[in-house]
Amino acid sequence: MKEKLFTRNYNLVIAANFLLYFGFYTIMPILPFFMADEYGSDNATIGAVLSSFTVAALCIRPFSGYLLDTFARKPLYIFAYASFVALFAGYIVAGVLTFFVVLRIVQGLAFGMVTVAGNTVVIDVMPSSRRGEGVGYYGMANNIAMSTGPMFGLFLHQYCSYTVIFAVAITTGLAGLCTASLIRTRQKAPVVLQPISLDRFILLKGLPGGMSLLLLSIPYGITTTYIAMYGQQLEIGNSGTFFTLLAFGIASSRIFAGRIVDKGYLTSVIAFSTAMAVLIIAALGACQYVHESGLMSTSVLFHACALLMGITYGTLFPAYNTFFVDLAPHNQRGTAVSTYLTSWDVGIGFGLLLGGYVSEHSGFDTAYYISALLIVVSFVWFKLYVEKYYKREKIKDGE
Repeated sequence: MKEKLFTRNYNLVIAANFLLYFGFYTIMPILPFFMADEYGSDNATIGAVLSSFTVAALCIRPFSGYLLDTFARKPLYIFAYASFVALFAGYIVAGVLTFFVVLRIVQGLAFGMVTVAGNTVVIDVMPSSRRGEGVGYYGMANNIAMSTGPMFGLFLHQYCSYTVIFAVAITTGLAGLCTASLIRTRQKAPVVLQPISLDRFILLKGLPGGMSLLLLSIPYGITTTYIAMYGQQLEIGNSGTFFTLLAFGIASSRIFAGRIVDKGYLTSVIAFSTAMAVLIIAALGACQYVHESGLMSTSVLFHACALLMGITYGTLFPAYNTFFVDLAPHNQRGTAVSTYLTSWDVGIGFGLLLGGYVSEHSGFDTAYYISALLIVVSFVWFKLYVEKYYKREKIKDGE
């Protein structure tokens, strides 16, 4: 009976978060085109406006972790989820850029809360012996949505108006909200409120790893937002296939990644995947150079990078999630997840700014080359310090 309840709740959390991410990432690659068409924005402006969402999410993340560690998690999860979905409707009536920016900021706050809550709930229902595997499959659902959503959005963009695309995102979000409401969570034991301190909002022990993750997420932010524009520049007809291969790579990695992490190879998985990310991101930048020698070779390299990037980041997502949770006691799981997502979002925000600014002045290839150098820094920092730090500070099961 207990196993059946766990399976039901786990599947509901996965489905709810898949629908949340799918609706949101359906419109992600469309927003640069939307801003250019509706408001006449250039790339630098687009990057700055879109990054406001990430900045808002960053502002709420530390408080989200504290609230989830202090109060009942499901009501906070449902409230944030409902707020996030409702704000999609504002996109349809946003007649001026200022209103659009306000919507992005408020929705970023809701996103910051709902993603921390979802990650924390799924960790609660997983036994510690299967945490890496469970987080891996949970992350796979989210990341597949992050990959297939943009592909679906780009398909809709060819045939539908922006209003229809936003309506699809609202419908998907409502389906996810209904699914989330069915989750049954355990009664949370009363919490003795502790004095307010910095470590109640940020997992200080996670900051060294957070720096490595931040640098890794910069090129991912560039890719999920600007890859369609880069594909147009490279004269590749349908960039939606990039997201298809990205999703396939992510799904493939989850077959083995979580289990390897559970066997004690977490730091080895992170180090190897980071080294692979350097080569893949540099190769994406090189697509511009290869383009001069022919469209076919450019297309092959472009799509090969998509598949390999999916495998690499699909491995890194659950590994880093487990990394942060392993450093936190039970009563700071929400804070650990918040810090993990904050590190990721800071990098995504930098990626939006970097991609917009650098592409406007030097091209997307330069943005990817810079990103590859930042990942080199991440790798060196992880090998010289973070790996040993994690092994020393990791909390043993039961503590």
